[in-house]
Amino acid sequence: MVDLSKRTSWRQLLAMVYDIFLVAPLLMANAFVLVSMFGPTQSISEPAVPDWLMQTTALIVITTFFVIFWHKSGQTLGMQAWRIKLVDDLDRPISVKQGYIRSAAACLSFVAFGMGYWWILFHPKSRSWHDIISKTHLEVLPKKA
Repeated sequence: MVDLSKRTSWRQLLAMVYDIFLVAPLLMANAFVLVSMFGPTQSISEPAVPDWLMQTTALIVITTFFVIFWHKSGQTLGMQAWRIKLVDDLDRPISVKQGYIRSAAACLSFVAFGMGYWWILFHPKSRSWHDIISKTHLEVLPKKA
């Protein structure tokens, strides 16, 4: 029988929800800077900021947010709240390179209809595609006394 208290899948999902609330203001700030540079739009059908630029900078902001947190402490604020930590396969802090690889692989996991995330439910060690590709894994931390 599977011990759900040690599995990270539900904790990871809830940490992702927390982190959405942290990333959203960063994306708004990104949009504010771009609109300040390009000016306001005259028509909803013709945005002042090109779509490719808005999407590219948003991806850079999101990726940088996660890589900085993962490399510095192994945890985003959402991960801290749910007591999970990202480490490499030797239980060391991840490198910046691993962070970018994990981010790219997480996008792949999501684009493939979320299969990379669902893989957690079937993998014996509850690892997602991006865990496997980046040689990282999540650990559940013990409760503080």
